[in-house]
Amino acid sequence: MRETNSNSAVHPTTDIVLATLSGCADARLKEIMTALIKHVHAFAEEVQLTGDEWRRGIEFLTQTGKKCDGIRQEFILLSDTLGLSIMLDAIHRQHDVTESAATEHSLLGPFYREGAHDEAFGANIARTEGEPALFRGRLIDESGKPVPNALIEVWETANNGMYEGQDPDQPESNLRGRFRSGPNGEYAFRSIKPTPYPIPTDGPVGQMLLALGRHPMRPAHVHFLIQAPGYDTLTTALFSSDDPYVDSDAVFGVKPSLVVEYVTNESRADAKEWDLPSPFFDVQRDFVLTRSDEAA
Repeated sequence: MRETNSNSAVHPTTDIVLATLSGCADARLKEIMTALIKHVHAFAEEVQLTGDEWRRGIEFLTQTGKKCDGIRQEFILLSDTLGLSIMLDAIHRQHDVTESAATEHSLLGPFYREGAHDEAFGANIARTEGEPALFRGRLIDESGKPVPNALIEVWETANNGMYEGQDPDQPESNLRGRFRSGPNGEYAFRSIKPTPYPIPTDGPVGQMLLALGRHPMRPAHVHFLIQAPGYDTLTTALFSSDDPYVDSDAVFGVKPSLVVEYVTNESRADAKEWDLPSPFFDVQRDFVLTRSDEAA
């Protein structure tokens, strides 16, 4: 294994490149590019990067771009698997969960897409088979006040581990829906219990994981994107407590506060009320929104 260069001094080439930024009028752009150049140059020197290795890196990035389309965003997948996406979340959302009741964020993921159908309270978004589940709760602020008329988008994979947008065999808008919270912040929808699934391994990111000896699995989860006037947008997910990958998510999106138990509801009256077979899984979870800086 090649020894790395531990010399922390700035290379003369780095100084020459940085000098070309002197005319940049955008202070933030200059700050970002200065740091990027310094770190990229330091990385190359630290590992003594060869020309062949860099060409392979360029080809990897080229193939990553080619794998992106209107449904799949391979660069987001790359960011997620490198832990960069969740790192940005940690940097910009530093509220201490022991001092704040606000629901924690998670990753949007590469398969979110606009155009989900508007659904009525309690609607069933499952158009393929699975273990029936009811999701319900309230949207509230940190003082416990209900948040009515919030927009709630949800999406999850089918039992084959694919999102509707990936799979032409799934019905339109399967396991996706858009809801509004009620006057007391209440929400409810019927779906199925999610299953774990691998992130796509047919592209450069999947090949990278295999080369690194990492598994590509994500634990079972349901995505939520919640928006309400006067509140910060909440991008989050609920993860199944009994999932074998809940402690080793390939994209590092699991947070302990977002892990939920799928409780078996054997009440025939509840099953009749919600038009579900008995028994069914019952997930009750409130989401706590944070008032935006502008609203505050």
